[in-house]
Amino acid sequence: MGDVSILDFKVKLDVALQEVNPEYCWFHPRAAAVPGRGKRGQPAVIMTIQQELSASDFYSGLYYMRTDDLGQTWSGPTEIPELAWRHDANGVIIAVADVTPGWHEATGKVLAIGAQVRYSSDGRQLMDIQRAHETAYASFDPKTNQWSHWQAIEMPPGEQFNFARNACGQWLVEPHGTLLVPFYHGRTASDLCASVTVFRCTFDGSELKILEQGNTLKLNVQRGLTEPSLAHYDGRYYLTLRNDVKGYVTVSDDGLQYEPIRPWTFDDGSELGSYNTQQHWLAHSDGLFLCYTRRGANNDHITRNRAPLFMAQVDPQQLCVMRDTEQILVPERGLMLGNFGAAPITADESWVTDSEYLSLKHDIVPTANGGNGSTFVARVLWEKLNLTLTDSTG
Repeated sequence: MGDVSILDFKVKLDVALQEVNPEYCWFHPRAAAVPGRGKRGQPAVIMTIQQELSASDFYSGLYYMRTDDLGQTWSGPTEIPELAWRHDANGVIIAVADVTPGWHEATGKVLAIGAQVRYSSDGRQLMDIQRAHETAYASFDPKTNQWSHWQAIEMPPGEQFNFARNACGQWLVEPHGTLLVPFYHGRTASDLCASVTVFRCTFDGSELKILEQGNTLKLNVQRGLTEPSLAHYDGRYYLTLRNDVKGYVTVSDDGLQYEPIRPWTFDDGSELGSYNTQQHWLAHSDGLFLCYTRRGANNDHITRNRAPLFMAQVDPQQLCVMRDTEQILVPERGLMLGNFGAAPITADESWVTDSEYLSLKHDIVPTANGGNGSTFVARVLWEKLNLTLTDSTG
């Protein structure tokens, strides 16, 4: 493992929500810590979540859950009226899915970014107008407990941004409050070999604007590159990328200009085996970690091998996953995982949040080995304090 210092961690698995409902299943849970708003000076944690409905990738408006005692108790899911479905003059449903929330210290708000989608009444995604699939954002003010309405980010001109999403993607807040937000984009959703670009943005508490655009990453393989997630560790920026055949990774010194992509591998040179799904990061002051699903875990019976959910330390110089550090975050219980979130919570722990996919609408039922549609919080308990977090985050 070269000169990489290994950072040990333990995993404690909690269940935040469990429900079996014939109309929907809960999906896409992602958490953000709000410094000092919980009990005894600890952070409150806001977890956004949505219902998947009768069709694949057909999502409700946004809900959220909240804990003020680091997950001992939860409130919600609570529907957010400001972020419910809208309908245009033709009756088209307008929703925002694939949402990732995060704390924006400079404005004192939780910023939530996701993909705006237009649906028919039966849940089909529509490309019925120009730039039908945009990226939208909203914010939560913990002082008033109020959410703003969704707004769309104004993208640069050009057909290459007709379809432009930050969806299921981790984004970063820089020290002075600017953001680095990765997008995947292309001409249309139906004719898409997507490219990835990172934008530097400003957020003033109400409006998110693009300042600068980085280089464009491309791959001419089955839908190209999608669902990019970004991390900062030891002065460099790391980008993980979804592709139908295999996952990819790249690195940058400035957050905008990235090296040529390379496939994810283990440190022995073998392929990681993560494909056609997202990967996410946990960054600690003493190590960089990747969360992922993969082949080769006696899990070929699971769609896209999307369970169990793993985490391992990354060699930041070789850009590979150190196999001996791999641990299971969420076990395989006969149901698909994926579409998850990963976020720092306190200096002692980070959380990876995920839901088992159990949809009675799709004839998926509880399993004999315990799969019951649970929404999990995998608490990653660090051996050392994460010094990238300030005292105000706990």
